[in-house]
Amino acid sequence: MRALALLSPIAASLALLVGNALAAPLRDRSSAEPHHLHARAPISAPSDSLDGVCATFQLFSGDSNLGYLYRKGNGYQFTSDVTAATSFRLEATLLSRYEIFDSSGGHLFLSVITWIMPGADYGDRSDWKFALQPNGRYTIVSTSQGSQIGVFLGTLGGAGSGYSMALASASGCFTPPDVTTATSGVSTAGVSNGKIVGVIDMHAHIAAGNAFGGNMHCGDSWSPGGVTKALQANACPGYETTISIGTLLESIFSGRDIGQAKGDGWPTFNGWPTYQSVLHEQAYYRGIQRAYESGLRVLNALLVANRVICTLFPAKDLGSCDEMDQIRAQATYLTSMQDYIDAQSGGVGKGWFRIVTTPAELRAVVGQGKLAVTVGIEASEIFGCRVSNGNSMCSEADVDAGFDEVAKMGVSGFFPVHKFDNALGGTRMDPGATGAFINIGNLYSTGSWWDLVSCPNGPSDQPQPTSQSDLALVVAMGILALPTGTSAPNYPSGPVCNTRGLTKMGEYVVKKMMSRGWVVHVDHMSVKTANDTLNILINAGYPGVISEHSWSDYYIVNRVLQAGGVVSAIAFNSTDFVKEWRNYRNLPEGSKVTAFGYGSDINGFFTNAAPRTDATTDPLVYPFTSLAGTTVDRQVMGQRTFDLNTDGVAQYGQYADWMVDDVKKAGAEAALMKAHFLNSAEAYTSMWERARKWAGLQ
Repeated sequence: MRALALLSPIAASLALLVGNALAAPLRDRSSAEPHHLHARAPISAPSDSLDGVCATFQLFSGDSNLGYLYRKGNGYQFTSDVTAATSFRLEATLLSRYEIFDSSGGHLFLSVITWIMPGADYGDRSDWKFALQPNGRYTIVSTSQGSQIGVFLGTLGGAGSGYSMALASASGCFTPPDVTTATSGVSTAGVSNGKIVGVIDMHAHIAAGNAFGGNMHCGDSWSPGGVTKALQANACPGYETTISIGTLLESIFSGRDIGQAKGDGWPTFNGWPTYQSVLHEQAYYRGIQRAYESGLRVLNALLVANRVICTLFPAKDLGSCDEMDQIRAQATYLTSMQDYIDAQSGGVGKGWFRIVTTPAELRAVVGQGKLAVTVGIEASEIFGCRVSNGNSMCSEADVDAGFDEVAKMGVSGFFPVHKFDNALGGTRMDPGATGAFINIGNLYSTGSWWDLVSCPNGPSDQPQPTSQSDLALVVAMGILALPTGTSAPNYPSGPVCNTRGLTKMGEYVVKKMMSRGWVVHVDHMSVKTANDTLNILINAGYPGVISEHSWSDYYIVNRVLQAGGVVSAIAFNSTDFVKEWRNYRNLPEGSKVTAFGYGSDINGFFTNAAPRTDATTDPLVYPFTSLAGTTVDRQVMGQRTFDLNTDGVAQYGQYADWMVDDVKKAGAEAALMKAHFLNSAEAYTSMWERARKWAGLQ
């Protein structure tokens, strides 16, 4: 032992492993099975349905029984005594892929020297692919290295072909960390008399972990390594301790001063998520599951992209800032999320989270008691359609190819315009300091500032700073430098309008969306662009249009209702959300508001609902009955308990709480608000069906 103390940790581990292999040879390499085995049920389930299995592992080389695995020191050995076998827990990382935990919590980890050792954390080398063989045993192969589990120098390691593993039920397994939904009972949401009963979130960014180059957003909505990886502490090193583009963006979009954010994620969550932590993950899939178990039945997952923000950000995991590359990466992320939830739920198609591409698929999924996930896009340069110094950077051929590509991703609607002016039309600007920052992005994207004029006597876009103060403040940070010789603009006071309307290319895109029965998102369009778009839709009798997250002037919202579209509001705190619901109902076309969902904008550049100012004197009481009839208590993640009264909506699971709080704050109209919520998924689906019927599609 003294000699070992002089060795490096790696050398010491090698010496121990070699010593174990030489000093403890296999006790039984015969093919005879111990008589104890008959008391344990063999496992030969499909390889994609093994999540949560607790089993003994018995290694075979061909038909030769090499013994049961048991942990010894820094490695794994073999024994003929089943009572000495280690119990192993399988935790799905994707379909037919697993982490393998020993009873002490060690991960089976393939070392660089091919011995399999107990690892301390999930990584590529602790991810294993299972394949069921005709004899009922499994081959187990390293996902990243391709090495099959077998024997290496007398101990467990990566080896060649010919090995297989028999699994038998066991007890005493390690339980890896997870998050529960804190719900119980049977949900009444689903389909009744042919109509969907449930709520829709029309605007969510649950794939934002792969947006903006892949490393600006801190944390993930899912991870093969589970919650400890998805929500790990200090997911974005430097955000909380240095002045960088990350800290600047967090400050601008959240309204918090630089330095207020903290990196403490799992397990304490002292730093995030909060209702203001816009660059930190707020939609872990267990939170989405909690909302689904409480009445959410449709979620519109928007793939979000911005080339300029990605370019300004120093870390680009995806290797490209092209907005279509960002969209491709998120589409893969979303599909993998579905696969992961399937793997966690017993196999292909068995999960509660299903991506749908048509209203018929949506109705079928909800009828099965699951969450239907529609896919949309929110990007400033979709199909490469940016504008540079007044020139369009995309052609009709680019647009046609882009439509075909995103259709294969499952997309059924998108925003023709987002944060910047583009080749399709003009944007409705962000207000205040955020607008000043985004205007710099518009300059980088298009070569010019927004062109705004005073418009005091009608619908308008968002007000802008009347001096260079906010722009100067952003520029003075020294992180974003204006092009040499550029001066910041001065805008008129009061209501202003973007002069840019729908372009010829924009008209081509809108009509192409109509021909496919897709949903046109008019939020983020300038008043002029939205008016031009709605003129086309209304004149054609096309109903496939929505305003979903309070980013349009009330005049535009009213015109969406006139067109036969669907509206909802962003998920303000309950007091303000109920107020917005009433404002929409008081519009000239307000009688058409017979359903009302919400746009969470989760993981977007918008703070979630803050705690109500009167929550201390008039709190939401836990546990409560959800809109779907389930019983719901406070959700716990790691060491933190989330309470709407004190946290607001810090993470997606609290939308279950928030919806009930909305109904509570509706007072005498509580029953109507609940009915509008539960009719919102049906309203969206029937609108989509009418749009497809207009296009001649079933």
